[in-house]
Amino acid sequence: MAAEHTARQPEPPAQKHPTDKRGAGSSIARGVFWPAAIVIAAFVLYATVFREHAAKVISQANESIVGGLGWYYMAIVSLFVIFALWVGIGRYGDIRLGKENEKPEFGMRSWLAMLFAAGMGIGLVFWGVAEPTNFFAQPRPGTGEGQADKAEAAMVQTFLHWGIHPWAIYAVVGLAVAYAVHRKGRPVSIRWALEPLLGDRIKGRWGDAIDAIAVIGTLFGVATSLGLGVMQIAAGLDFQGWVDDGGSKTLLVVLIAGITLVATLSVVSGIGKGIKWLSNANMGVAAILLLFVLITGPTLYIFNTFVQDTGGYLQNILALSFDTGASQGDAGTDWVKGWTVFYWGWWISWAPFVGIFIARISRGRTVREFVCGVLLVPTLLTFFWFSVFGGAAIYQETVGDGGIVGAGDTVNNDYALFQLLDTLPGGAFFAGLTVLLIVMFFVTSSDSGSYVVDMLASGGDPNPPVWSRVFWACAEGAVAIALLVASGTGTEALTTLQTAAIIIALPFSVVMLGMCAATLKSFHRERQAHLEAKRRRDEARLIDEAVAAFEEGMENGSLSDGGQGQRPGEQDQRPAGKR
Repeated sequence: MAAEHTARQPEPPAQKHPTDKRGAGSSIARGVFWPAAIVIAAFVLYATVFREHAAKVISQANESIVGGLGWYYMAIVSLFVIFALWVGIGRYGDIRLGKENEKPEFGMRSWLAMLFAAGMGIGLVFWGVAEPTNFFAQPRPGTGEGQADKAEAAMVQTFLHWGIHPWAIYAVVGLAVAYAVHRKGRPVSIRWALEPLLGDRIKGRWGDAIDAIAVIGTLFGVATSLGLGVMQIAAGLDFQGWVDDGGSKTLLVVLIAGITLVATLSVVSGIGKGIKWLSNANMGVAAILLLFVLITGPTLYIFNTFVQDTGGYLQNILALSFDTGASQGDAGTDWVKGWTVFYWGWWISWAPFVGIFIARISRGRTVREFVCGVLLVPTLLTFFWFSVFGGAAIYQETVGDGGIVGAGDTVNNDYALFQLLDTLPGGAFFAGLTVLLIVMFFVTSSDSGSYVVDMLASGGDPNPPVWSRVFWACAEGAVAIALLVASGTGTEALTTLQTAAIIIALPFSVVMLGMCAATLKSFHRERQAHLEAKRRRDEARLIDEAVAAFEEGMENGSLSDGGQGQRPGEQDQRPAGKR
């Protein structure tokens, strides 16, 4: 399908709703903007000035949440999967996220590229090699001892973390917001997705608090990824010998500043230009890198492992979705908390950002198209990506000369991808291409994150003003730089921010449960209205048919003789043309 933006009239400014507390000449929602900005500034100050104390307090809070509520995260994320599949496959699938017969705003290719790049594009590049090899080197308790068992279990577990579950989390938020925005004409914000449950209460402090939490969580998540992610870029430059010290704070700050600058230019240009173009370019470069590893790596092994491990995932998805590790004792629960529960919290913390963004770009799609596009297509692409990179890495460890898994069965996550590329012909060139891809993915995540934050802080305006786009894009970079510099020789302050983002996921998970209920309530009302309208149309049709039959009978005279027909011996006096 054509990737070009479908010709549309420019969107009118967002309708002013009772939640819009902007004064004359202002472009911000004061009840969202200022609380969020104050909390972000206060936390950054706390995490930089009192670095060790902040790390300890936040870590203890996270341990209490993850340790005590791991079962809760496992249960609700599985519920989100069931919910998304049910509304997409069931009777609500034909509901359009827009006006009746409205065409999609973006072509299918651009739409998939943007939601994929914003959702987890950079994560795939970072973890494509690192995660499967981590699980192979230090398998989940209860995994068989043989290399074949460990290899398959590593890939299946990776598929679980990056497959349908995280995309279902995004779909819950995206679908609720898209329905409220495109079908009901509400501003682009989280609060309006809960209108069927909270009613007019969303127009006050409850609504402000929900949107402020979304702003804080989004900025924390993007800033953390920006700060930690530039380390992989620096690692690639260092691995190729292009810089003297990949761990230099100066280099990392320069990288963050450069990415922030490009992201700012992109977000200023809007979704239809910079963000769309960069997303399409990302997919193109990623495809080139994927084909390179597929062709120069163990091609047959990759295809075999893709089919086999997809089958293993489908066979075990139900058990893995609810497996808290309890049957393996403390070792099992600790492993699940350290990986799976961490991932579920991290995906939920990103849900406001990714959900709102994919809602914003999904105008004109049906619920079925939305669910299939958000859940199934990215999941299959993700599985193939991990099969190529993770499969090639595990093949290198089991059949080749190794070199990715180090002493003590450890994996250097920053270097793992470049270590794999180094074993392939022409790897040096493609290592440089990989660095470019990582930068592009970070730019896409940063500019789309800034766009979402700006819409929320501007009262749900789908086309927020340029100055505030620049403000939030720069704020993300500034937060990342401040925490990175404050971390000394490590990343303690950035890790504290990441942990705080996951803690924010707990209250937001409750909001997501409310979104599920609100979406079902809205869809049920619309379904009932549709059925009522259909009943009235059917009644009108039956009445029209009865009237037409009556008129025809009157015209033919069949009613005047009581339906008895012509009496015996009676001549029909009507003209021949009327008989």
